[in-house]
Amino acid sequence: MKKIGVLFGMENTFPGALVDRINAFGNAEVEAEFVQTGAIFDTELKPYHVIIDRISHEIPFYRSMLKHAALQGSYVINNPFWWSTDDKFIDNLIAEKAGVAVPKTVLLPSKEHPPNTEATSMRNMIYPLDWDEVFEYVGFPCFMKPYDGGGWKNVYKLYSPDDFFRAYDETGTLCMILQEGIEYSSYYRCYGIGRRDVRIMPYAPHYPYERRYKVEYEDNPELLERIHRDVLAINQTLGYDLNTVEFAVRDGVPYAIDFMNPAPDCDYHSVTPVNFEWVVDAVARFAMDCALENRKLFMGNPLHDALALDVKIRS
Repeated sequence: MKKIGVLFGMENTFPGALVDRINAFGNAEVEAEFVQTGAIFDTELKPYHVIIDRISHEIPFYRSMLKHAALQGSYVINNPFWWSTDDKFIDNLIAEKAGVAVPKTVLLPSKEHPPNTEATSMRNMIYPLDWDEVFEYVGFPCFMKPYDGGGWKNVYKLYSPDDFFRAYDETGTLCMILQEGIEYSSYYRCYGIGRRDVRIMPYAPHYPYERRYKVEYEDNPELLERIHRDVLAINQTLGYDLNTVEFAVRDGVPYAIDFMNPAPDCDYHSVTPVNFEWVVDAVARFAMDCALENRKLFMGNPLHDALALDVKIRS
C-alpha cells in the first residue's frame, strides 16, 4: 500500500478535502492521511511515499524533517531543498531566462544591520547607495516587498522617493526588493499543479478579500494561451509541483509579478467552490501518480536548467 501524507497547520478545508479525495478514488494501492511525527532519528525510515507540504515554511523542524524524508525516498511536494534556497529576486532572473515577461526589479540591502553584525560587517557595501539610479530604473509607482516573503506581509506601494524612504525606514533587518509597478488592465492568479495542469483564475487584488475571485475580463484566447504557457515554463524551470503564478496584463503582455507561492491559498472560502474543487482534484491526482510511479525527488538546482535554457535560446 502506497501512503500519502499531508503536512499542514492552521488550514481547515483543503487538507481534509485532499485526504478524502485521494481515499475516495477507490484505488486499493494508495491511501492518504495526515502526517504524524515526533522527534526524528537520523536512521529512521519515513513511512510515506509522498508528502504534501503546506506548512514547513513556517516551522523549521518540519523543513528539516521533509529533507530527511526526501533523502529516505519520499517524494515531497514541494521540493524542500529548492524551497529553502529560493527567493523572489532570483526567481525573476530565472523566469526571464525561461522567456517570461517580468517587472524591472532591484535587490536592496537591509535598512538595519542584520542580527549579530555591525558596521564593519558591511564594509563591502557602497554607501550611500545611488538611489536616483535605482528610482530611474524602476520608476514610480513601484512596489517594495521582502525578497523571500509571502502573504502580502511588509508590502508597500510607493509613489515617490519620499514614500520609499518612509517605508524603507520601517523594514528593519528585512532584505527587500524594489519592483516596477505594472499598471494593469486585467489580472490573473493561476494554479500550476504537477508541472502539467494549469487553472487560470481572473483575480482582482485591489478588491475586498471575499470578492477577489469574482471578476471577469475580456482578454483574447491568445493572451490566455500565453499565460498558460508561462505558468508551465515557470513551474517547470523552478521545479515546483504546487504553486500559484500571478500575472498583471499591461498593453496585452502578461507580466509575472508573484510566483514564489509553494504553499498557495487553497481555502474553500477564499478561492471559491469551483476553484477549490479543481485544485483538490488536481493535487490529489498528481500525488497519486507520484506514489504509483515511485517518483523520487530530484536534488539538483533548477537554476542549472534555467541557464542551460538561456544558452539554448541564445545559440
